[in-house]
Amino acid sequence: MYRKILVANRGEVAIRVIRSARELGIKTVTVYSEGDKESMHVLLSDETVCIGPAVPSKSYLNPVALISAATLMNCDAIHPGYGFLSENAQFAEYVKQCGLGFIGPEPKHIKLMGDKVEARKLAKKLNIPIIPGSEGRVASLKAALKVGNIIGYPILLKASGGGGGRGMKIVRSAKELEIAFYQTQKEVTSAFGNSDIYIEKYLLSPRHIEVQILGDGKGEIVSYGLRDCSIQRRHQKVVEEAEPCHLSPEVKEKLESNAINLGQHLRYLGAGTIEYLLDGANFYFIEMNTRIQVEHPITEMITRSDLIKEQILISAKRRLSLTQSPTFYGHAIECRINAEHPETLLPSVGTINGLHLPGGPGVRVDTFIYDQYSIPPHYDSLLAKIICWDHCRVSCISKMRRALKETIIRGIHTNVPLHLKILDRPDFIQGQYDINFLSKCLDQVVK
Repeated sequence: MYRKILVANRGEVAIRVIRSARELGIKTVTVYSEGDKESMHVLLSDETVCIGPAVPSKSYLNPVALISAATLMNCDAIHPGYGFLSENAQFAEYVKQCGLGFIGPEPKHIKLMGDKVEARKLAKKLNIPIIPGSEGRVASLKAALKVGNIIGYPILLKASGGGGGRGMKIVRSAKELEIAFYQTQKEVTSAFGNSDIYIEKYLLSPRHIEVQILGDGKGEIVSYGLRDCSIQRRHQKVVEEAEPCHLSPEVKEKLESNAINLGQHLRYLGAGTIEYLLDGANFYFIEMNTRIQVEHPITEMITRSDLIKEQILISAKRRLSLTQSPTFYGHAIECRINAEHPETLLPSVGTINGLHLPGGPGVRVDTFIYDQYSIPPHYDSLLAKIICWDHCRVSCISKMRRALKETIIRGIHTNVPLHLKILDRPDFIQGQYDINFLSKCLDQVVK
């Protein structure tokens, strides 16, 4: 078992890792930038190291600084959390070359599944349905126009090496494609350092469903169930729930069996998520995220498990805790609380000058904020995740409403009012929604 691990991240996910590690008797070292000196993850860890300026490229995205900190502090392993370098195969390889454990998948799997084109090819090889689109990367506008003519519009331009909902653009006609193609190439090059684009048919009203898996690296794969992540804004998840409602046992079984098949083929190690679009009775593989997900707490709530502990134990060559899918209990919903104006949804920064977070049975809050904490402008806007659990979906929605109304964060704007509007919508309450929910039903809020 590891004695000490370095947490190569910040905010609530860093605290999440600290808690699980501490319960396993493992000491933690956190890193922080000059803009994060007062962050809660710095205050809670056993030891801390400053790794550079506030700008992420010079701190949290600096492999040399992170590995040097781990070596300096005599760590056995590094946990990358999510975001930043969590899906960077080269970073994972550097960690291993330096004799440290990487608490995540094998570098080769991060590289393979991080390339969306190669991931589609693998899914097709395993007879997992994929969305109609280009056979591979689309190198020219002429090739893009040809694909568009074959599969029909609207189409979706996607970054081959993208993630997190970035590098995606909907194109509704051949006339729009010329500007969109070059614009997307420029955007994805800036975001990911890779101009490769591929094309998929744009589905008009699908649901976004994902399957959580854990693997031991030897071919043993366990499914921890499904999540519905369809409530999105600009491809960024806003509300998630587990398990999805209105999903037939047959479709659920197919989604899980295909995810397990993919994991077994890879001999996958650690936590991973297989993501699908569900269009009526049809489903299509879209990607695999080779890391823990932001929304993992709802899976933990309905399975009574600790996925971060599982990651650590698997990385330390321990066996999977389960050899078959766990028992599922009740229903869970997660609302992502962001520092943004509730109507314009523009980012909000400033100092919190009054804070009360919700509690009570079945309510969990993952956060790093506290009263008088100043929100730095250098990082994403996620402040907290409110997770509610209850015996049924109706009760869970009611509990989440109560929790949101209890939430007080003064001094900055948050999207709590948006969440309350979502939960009050009859179509959400009835479970009748897809990925266009916000744009169709709340267009007066989401501009």
